[in-house]
Amino acid sequence: MTTLHPVPLGGPTITGLKLKAYAIAMPALSSHVRPALVLAERESRTLLEAAKHNDVSVGGRFSAGPACIQVWDGPWEYDNEPGSANHLGSVDWSYDTPVRHYVTIYRAMVTSGGVECGETTLSILQHVMTLASIEVDDARLTMATPPTRDPFRRTA
Repeated sequence: MTTLHPVPLGGPTITGLKLKAYAIAMPALSSHVRPALVLAERESRTLLEAAKHNDVSVGGRFSAGPACIQVWDGPWEYDNEPGSANHLGSVDWSYDTPVRHYVTIYRAMVTSGGVECGETTLSILQHVMTLASIEVDDARLTMATPPTRDPFRRTA
């Protein structure tokens, strides 16, 4: 675990925010889920419980955090380190959107290691949603839109 200690600028001091080790990997592909998948509290609890039951630390392929579920190609060799396990991708969500007690799944990502293993944003999303017995098809996934050209920038 990594501990962050922010330096306050005249505000209250916040301590103890801990990030999960090995939680950040640069995505090779990212797709937006549109329309977003909105899960009620019961469905989101089912999803998180299933992810916890299939956690990488107990022989599973998933690692659930506060904002996503990561998909790995196998369990971690050690309790807090992936060893040779390969991070394939993740599904991101936000809590209490659109209203309290709901979770909105808005993005699926695949790492470069996931692409090498044949994963897609759809397969990563399906791996995670299968935990809660929710079927997902590719009609919900759209590639992220590139930024539009700045009309005030001169072209050479």
